[in-house]
Amino acid sequence: MLRREFGKASLGIMASRALSVSAKRAEWSAGGFPKTPGLTAYVGKFVTTMTYEQIPEDVIELGKKSILDGLGLALAGSRAETGSISRKYVQQIGVCNGKATIIGSAQRTSPRFAALVNAISIHADDFDDTQLAAAKDRVYGLLMHPTVPVLPSIFALAEQRAVSGKEWMLAYHVGAEVECKIAEAIAPRHYQDGFHTTGTCGPFGSAAACAKLLKFDLSRTLNAFGLAASQSGGMRENFGTMTKPFQAGHAAESGLISAELVALGWTAAEQILEADRGFFHASGGSYDPSAIMDRLGNPWTFASPGVSLKPYPSGSLTHPAMTELARLIDAHKIQAPQVEKVDIGANHNMTTTLLHHQPKTGLEAKFSMEFCMAILLLEHKAGLGQFSDKVVRRPDVQEMIRKINFYVDPEAESAGYDKMTSILKIHLTDGTTITGRADFGKGSPANPMSFDEAATKFRGCAEFADWPKAKTEQIIAFTKSLEAAPDMSALSPLLSA
Repeated sequence: MLRREFGKASLGIMASRALSVSAKRAEWSAGGFPKTPGLTAYVGKFVTTMTYEQIPEDVIELGKKSILDGLGLALAGSRAETGSISRKYVQQIGVCNGKATIIGSAQRTSPRFAALVNAISIHADDFDDTQLAAAKDRVYGLLMHPTVPVLPSIFALAEQRAVSGKEWMLAYHVGAEVECKIAEAIAPRHYQDGFHTTGTCGPFGSAAACAKLLKFDLSRTLNAFGLAASQSGGMRENFGTMTKPFQAGHAAESGLISAELVALGWTAAEQILEADRGFFHASGGSYDPSAIMDRLGNPWTFASPGVSLKPYPSGSLTHPAMTELARLIDAHKIQAPQVEKVDIGANHNMTTTLLHHQPKTGLEAKFSMEFCMAILLLEHKAGLGQFSDKVVRRPDVQEMIRKINFYVDPEAESAGYDKMTSILKIHLTDGTTITGRADFGKGSPANPMSFDEAATKFRGCAEFADWPKAKTEQIIAFTKSLEAAPDMSALSPLLSA
């Protein structure tokens, strides 16, 4: 069924979904805004009292994969246009005399701007890890990119002081846990109406991690949250542009700025999450207290529902379909000239988030199911080198894009947003139809990458950045045994030119 043929059915589904969303919003607000006194204080106490020994060993090991992934993406993203512009900006404003490393370069700056630039690089290729949503009314996979707001801020802080690997990983996990649970708790209209949750909830994760690393007491931690909340921001309309990674970079920067100012005596509201004029009310209209109160580390988000590592440098909503198409191409030896048309059915949140149906740039292609399917059919791969303006504009790519029909499918719509259900029908020129379906992609908790597979991805990112192989292997070895590191600053020369 082509898009034009599916129009009426899609309108019916959308109308039904709109009524469902309206009903859900009414349900959220029926009892008024939730009253949960002491919620921010509970989060602050989690940050101040958590110890490394309390983090389960499997969570520590899962975190290592995401940390290695983030470092590799910082290297790869330093070669993106956003990396070049960011470094020029740092030079332009005259903050090149600091001690904090801008990863992938010889430049140094203040911790604040290192956090900003390094986080922009991590998110530049939209290749970084994603949190899995637990509730069926949430948009799966796009609630949080947990590593990007946290890792750059604590990497910058650790260069200024003696921090052990255990202390550093503790701060990382505390920060990721706080931001992910805040994202789980906020009413889903926050995301559905256009907020980019990595940009809005990420500052809390960065602030929590920095507060932990700086050994803040409860009061200073709460003040850091209050200040971070006032810097929360990010819009989904900017997906497919340079501003999406900026939003992630600003999240990392905001948490670090908040902690540094509070360390000097800055104050802010200490009940910023639950207050009637606080974050949850202003940004979401409501929230689910049961998703966060008494839930931090119970279970840890890395353990359940889990965090995905991306196999492809595109929006995570493309990955189940890409994983399944790659499998079908291999199993049936499909070649591009054989393909007449491909139908990809999904839920409406996927079709509206993957909003570039006729992409013309590499950034737009990252949020284009049509391009992701087309490039796999043409080249049987979709790596960093494929998501470029030059490749996207190739005549054969544009021709294949026109053969991809990405539409709202009732079956996928009814499966819920805790899955990225993708229903594939590949129509070949000889009349054969090959079908497939996937709810999860490679790298998800249902189909995870091992540390060795994460290391393979890291090597690919390092090679894309023309990074020395000796340094590449040293970074992998260092990350694998982070708990034994006496001083995290030893990582800096391995990541700087």
